[in-house]
Amino acid sequence: MLDSLWTPTTVGGISLPHRLVMAPMTRDRSTPEGVPTELNAEYYAQRASHALIITEGTQPCADGQGYLLTPGIHNDEQIAGWRKVIDAVHAAGGRIVIQLMHVGRISHPDNTPHGRRPVAPSAIRPEGVMFTASGPQEMPTPRALSTQEVAATVDDFRRAAAAAVAAGADGVEIHGANGYLVHQFLSDNTNQRTDRYGGSLDNRIRFAVEVAAAVADEIGAERTGLRISPGNPYNDIAESDTAELYPALLDALRPLNLAYLHVMHTGDEALLHTLRAQWPATLILNRGGTDLPTRAKDIDNGTADLVSVGALALANPDLVEQLRAGAELNAPDPATYYGGGAAGYTDYPTYTN
Repeated sequence: MLDSLWTPTTVGGISLPHRLVMAPMTRDRSTPEGVPTELNAEYYAQRASHALIITEGTQPCADGQGYLLTPGIHNDEQIAGWRKVIDAVHAAGGRIVIQLMHVGRISHPDNTPHGRRPVAPSAIRPEGVMFTASGPQEMPTPRALSTQEVAATVDDFRRAAAAAVAAGADGVEIHGANGYLVHQFLSDNTNQRTDRYGGSLDNRIRFAVEVAAAVADEIGAERTGLRISPGNPYNDIAESDTAELYPALLDALRPLNLAYLHVMHTGDEALLHTLRAQWPATLILNRGGTDLPTRAKDIDNGTADLVSVGALALANPDLVEQLRAGAELNAPDPATYYGGGAAGYTDYPTYTN
């Protein structure tokens, strides 16, 4: 029933033994300075039998941080921390890419190293609260990036990609989903700019395309992926033109020959099949809580080349071995998803113990 998951493939320049990918998941267990730890290295190395590990969102610059205890990849200490993580994964036989995530307006000054107001395409406050060390607080109205600052932010992604590869990563994934900065530029409810980055479809996709082009130029397209989530309302996103927006984005991205597109599916099957038809390279699909036989069918029928799983990978370090053995899977504990120590992070039982 799951046979199609276990066939080898190649993604960009990375040879993979099968097609079950670990999705990126924020776990809030780095140091307050954004440095990955030995505990992070243990967590990722435990999951090295996944075809590919996509790490938690990692800020490419200080302004990119929104949550407490998330890792960065923009200074020497953070790079050294990631090198320990990546070395541990490689020693365990795995492959790992770092997801570059700039949160944009989904932030609070108390959670950043500099205490500045969040930045965004436009000065539009998101609904909702942010958890801080002093408790939940309303997110403030962000400051709109100037045209020059947008270009500087593209360069932040470029430098972060170079740093990820310097740390030994097999590549990077640009986070263009879930209401964070790249998604904020795409969506017309968060992007009300009047310069070359706002208004028309071509202008709203420009930032995503420039980031992808800069990263691909820096580390090679064969090491560069992009994640999108068409129609996802998370983090106060309200896209009014999804059916036109994402095909336009893929048309602009296709000449870059990126290694893969990672789609977080939010229910629009017609759009998913349109995007699949437009994207000749590897497509990784995440269907959320859908069962694994359904996900395997996506590979069988060509909708996806690989599938990614989140909570299953979180709760089952050796998920691949457990599935192949037909073993009973662990249930994830939501109370330990974010923050804390080893509990609910590195202490889930494996098939062999």
